[in-house]
Amino acid sequence: MGKDTDTMDTKFTDLGLRAELIEGIHRLGFESPSPIQAETIPTALSGKDIVGLSQTGSGKTAAFGLPALNMIDVDLKQTQVLVLCPTRELAVQVCEEINRLASALKGFTSVPVYGGAPIDRQMRALRKGAHIVVGTPGRVMDHLRRKTLRTDAISLCILDEADRMLDMGFREDMEVILGDMPENRQTLFFSATMNRGVEGLIRTFSKNPQEISIERKALTVDTIEQTYYEVRNRSKIEVLCRLLDLEINPRGIVFCNTKQMVEDATEALSARGYVADRIHGDITQANRERVIKRFKDGSVELLVATDVAARGLDIDDVDIVFNYDLPHDPEDYVHRVGRTGRAGRSGKSVTFVYGRDIYRLEAIERYTRQVVKRMPIPSLEDVEGRKADKVFNQVRSSLETGAFKRHDDLVDRLLDAGHTPTDIASALFDLLGNDEGREGEKIAEDNEAFNPNPQRKGSQGGGKKGGGYKGGYKGGHKKKHGGGSYQKRGNDSGDGKWNEGGKHKRPFKTKSKIAGAKFKKPAGSEHSGSGDKKPARRFKRPD
Repeated sequence: MGKDTDTMDTKFTDLGLRAELIEGIHRLGFESPSPIQAETIPTALSGKDIVGLSQTGSGKTAAFGLPALNMIDVDLKQTQVLVLCPTRELAVQVCEEINRLASALKGFTSVPVYGGAPIDRQMRALRKGAHIVVGTPGRVMDHLRRKTLRTDAISLCILDEADRMLDMGFREDMEVILGDMPENRQTLFFSATMNRGVEGLIRTFSKNPQEISIERKALTVDTIEQTYYEVRNRSKIEVLCRLLDLEINPRGIVFCNTKQMVEDATEALSARGYVADRIHGDITQANRERVIKRFKDGSVELLVATDVAARGLDIDDVDIVFNYDLPHDPEDYVHRVGRTGRAGRSGKSVTFVYGRDIYRLEAIERYTRQVVKRMPIPSLEDVEGRKADKVFNQVRSSLETGAFKRHDDLVDRLLDAGHTPTDIASALFDLLGNDEGREGEKIAEDNEAFNPNPQRKGSQGGGKKGGGYKGGYKGGHKKKHGGGSYQKRGNDSGDGKWNEGGKHKRPFKTKSKIAGAKFKKPAGSEHSGSGDKKPARRFKRPD
C-alpha cells in the first residue's frame, strides 16, 4: 500500500540510477522525484512486479521509464523493454519522454509503433534493434504476426493506462502479447484507476506484485478549480464564448462525447473568431500530430477533442478544461480534468450540465470526493465590462511606458474642429472596444434567476420523476421519493387525490379518485346486510 513518508528530501541520486540517467534528469531541470517516482523506482530496480496507482500528471512516465532505461544494455541491439499504451498520442509522448530522459545515454534507440502510420518505417526501425518499443496493442500484434518484433530478449513489460486499454476492447490482444513474453520477465502495471478487469489481468500475468498507490482523499488534484454551469444545449456555444472572453489567457481543451459534436463545436468557435482545431477518431494520424504540434507551440488556443485525447495528451500549460458534454463515466471525468493543473500548477475545470445531467454530476462528485461548485452564467454586461477593462489596461500601460507612436497633428485637427479631449478619447475607446472580440447574443438563461445551492434530489416539485442515483443528498435533505425505495406505497393523504408535492413516481392506489370518494366505508363498519351487492367498479387513472 502507499506510504506516507515524506519524499521532499529524496533526490534522484539516492534511487540507485546509473550516472547517465542522473545527468539526463539534471539536463531536464528535475531536482527531486515525485511520490510515485520515489516509491516505484527502487522497487522496480529490485526486479519486483509492480501495480502503480497514481493520479494523472503525477509523473508515472518517469516512474517506469527510468527503471526501464537503467536496465538497458546499449550494446545489445535487441528489443529489451515493451511499453503498451491505449492511444497513438500517448504512445508518441511516452516515447518522447523516454528519449528526453535518455539524452545522455549514448547509443540508445527507441521507437513508437501505432496504427495510422506507415508500417514499413516501423519495421526498418525494429530491424535495426530498438532497445525500447512503445506501442498500441493493435500495432504490436501486427508486428508479432509479421515476426518483425522479437520478444526473446524482452525482460520488462510495462502497461500504461491498462484500464483504458481494456475499455477500448484490447483484452484479447493484451493477453496474447503478455502470453508471448518470456516467463522470467518483469511486469509493471500503471494506471490512475483500477477495476476488476485489470485485477484479473494482474493475477494472470504477474508474480506477487507490490502495489504502490499514492493515497489521496480525492482523485482530482486540489489545484484545479472545478465548477459547473446549468445551460441548455442550444446555449452552450454562447456560454463557452463568454467564459473564454473573461479568461486572460484562454488556452484550453474542450471535450465532447461524439465526433459530430467536436466538428460542430470547432466550426462554431472558428466562426466566432477563436483559433480552434480538433482531433477525434476520424482524423488521420498525420493531421492529429500536426494539430497537437500547433496546440503545443501556441498556434492554436483551443483544442476540441473526444475522450481519445483525454489520456493521450501531455501538455503542461493547459489553463482550462471544458466538459462541453458531461462524460458518462466518472473515470473519464478524472482524466479529462487531469489535462490541467499538472505538475503542481493551478488550473480550471468547467462542466456544462442541464436537466438530468445533474444526477451524473453527483455520481462524479461521490467518485472524486470533491464538490463541483455551481456558478452563475456571465451576462453580456460582464463580458463587455471585461473587454472594456482590457482596453483600458492596454491604453494605461502604453501611456505609462511611453511605448506608442504620437499623432499630435491628428489630435490638433480634431481639437481645432471644436471637439473636446474627452470626446476624442471616448470615441477612440469606442472604436477599440468594437474591434475587440465578437458580438454576443442573448440566451434564455439570461432571464433565469440563479440559485447557488439548488436542491438536486428533493421532492420540492418540478420534475416528473425522482432522482436517478441512490444515496443521500449532501445538503442534508431527507429523501422521500426517487433514487431509493418509497417509504410507503399508496396515498398518504387518504382522500383519493394524487400526491401534491411534485409528482415523482406514481404510487400504487387502492382506490380510484371516484371510487375512493363515493364508496369508501366508514372506519369500523361491517357489511351492510346486502351481501350479494356487487362491489363498485374501480376506475384506473389513464396513463
